[in-house]
Amino acid sequence: MNPVHAPEFPEGLEWINSYKPLKLADLRGKIVLLDFWTYG
Repeated sequence: MNPVHAPEFPEGLEWINSYKPLKLADLRGKIVLLDFWTYG
């Protein structure tokens, strides 16, 4: 079975608490918590 790789983040996203846009390579080896939310 081949591993499935996550797609790169799309360009133009608004990042909170980050001084630059993130790439998956920046997060390699780190524990990451993604919080998805929207305004209702």
